[in-house]
Amino acid sequence: MAAKTKDTLTVGQKLKALSQLQEVDSRLDEFSVLKGELPMEVEDLEDEIEGLQTRIGNIELSIAEQKDEVARHQANITEAQSLIVRYQKQLEDVKNNREFEALSKEVELQGLEIQLSEKRIRETNNIVKNKEATLEVSSERLVVKEKDLQNKKVELEKIIADTEKEEAKLLRKQARARKKIEERFLKAYDKIRGTYRNGLAVVTVERDACGGCFNRIPPQVQVEITHRKKVLLCEHCGRVLIDELIDEVEM
Repeated sequence: MAAKTKDTLTVGQKLKALSQLQEVDSRLDEFSVLKGELPMEVEDLEDEIEGLQTRIGNIELSIAEQKDEVARHQANITEAQSLIVRYQKQLEDVKNNREFEALSKEVELQGLEIQLSEKRIRETNNIVKNKEATLEVSSERLVVKEKDLQNKKVELEKIIADTEKEEAKLLRKQARARKKIEERFLKAYDKIRGTYRNGLAVVTVERDACGGCFNRIPPQVQVEITHRKKVLLCEHCGRVLIDELIDEVEM
């Protein structure tokens, strides 16, 4: 006998396929809960560390540029001092007032140049001092974040190692289960799953109530559910309702 396709399955078989898919997805959800927000935290930490590293690199570059600026001003001072010595020596041999005034003016200008360079050095050194303080804080924070990232990676890797085989098996089972279900049912199933935090789209009737929202299911509807003649939804939460004996349906 040829195997049935998903288009020729009975309602009971379709409901069982949905139930099996829900069972697999719920188990996969448990793994996601087990991992918690670790994957997102790891990703956020990696982004933050990358940002800190970029910031530290920029600060170090800026400090180097500021120190180069200090070196240029120091070279200007050295050059100005050298010119002052030369001009003062020339003053000893001046022959007229005009030449004396010109050389004196040059000495004065070089003195002002020295004062200006010294001021620039002080300002630049203050900038360097502030940047070095910021660099120290950023570097310390980077060390803390890298340690935090390492701890969370170890924790996440342990969880993955413990669940990897079973999770891979479940993913294969999930793929097989989805192939048995019509596209319209899959879309509805996925939509309902996305609506609720617990991811339950298919629930059994337990103690005359919906297993999802726990609202009462009328007796007549419960009878219809056990007959499996059509797909019935909870009128309160929209979940697919199945009976507890659905597993006995032959696929």
